[in-house]
Amino acid sequence: MKGFGYGLVLALQFLTRLPMPVTVPWEKSVLKGALKSFCLIGFLIGFLVIAVFSLVDTWLPGWFAALVLLSIWVVLTGGLHLDGLMDVADAAGSHAPLEKKWEIMKDPHIGSFAMLTLIFHLLWKLALIYGVLIDTAFDFQLAAGLFLLIPACSRFVAILLLRTTRTAKQEGLAFTWQQHLTTGDIVVGFLPIFVFVGFLPAAWFLLVGYAIFFIFIRRWYLNKFKGLNGDMLGAAIEGGELWGLLILYIYTLSATG
Repeated sequence: MKGFGYGLVLALQFLTRLPMPVTVPWEKSVLKGALKSFCLIGFLIGFLVIAVFSLVDTWLPGWFAALVLLSIWVVLTGGLHLDGLMDVADAAGSHAPLEKKWEIMKDPHIGSFAMLTLIFHLLWKLALIYGVLIDTAFDFQLAAGLFLLIPACSRFVAILLLRTTRTAKQEGLAFTWQQHLTTGDIVVGFLPIFVFVGFLPAAWFLLVGYAIFFIFIRRWYLNKFKGLNGDMLGAAIEGGELWGLLILYIYTLSATG
């Protein structure tokens, strides 16, 4: 239990920029506890975004409220996953040989592919937030509940990738996390999502959508990079959030149309 408590703190420190002035031991039980907590942190991020929305919805214009929500979403994670998305975009867009792609991903400088990917990713995310939470006749409480699943499922995809996909090199943070991740940890990590969906049966379509996303992103990573690293996990989280918003937006259109 102590390992899970410290692990939850470590997951908060790693996945968010929420102030957690606590030093946790870097040991196996704590790392395993952190991995089990990824989905919980996703739910927390979603809850905080929705909480901000409830505060600004009544007195801010729609698009401005959507921009505030997107800004809070980015600030909560410190842009960590966006950085991974940009690095992967530069490497994938280079069409260089495999080893050169890994060098590009490590390069602290950003290129045109990274900038274009960032701009369009944030614009699409902004538009979908507006469509899902603001410009819709869909039941808000149901939309907010479904929205909470998006950050949680996106982070579950990341730990599922860690469990099922080899890392490109036997070094680095992703490899360290992977060494402590078991199938049992995956099952425990999925429990919060399973329980949540049990109370919100309409959310099953999101789980099916994320299963499709996981299959696609894993195959693309293996075809393109022959392995996995930390940047690619961050890119999967960002891509998963955008994918979830798109599925939810389509669902709201079909439900209200």
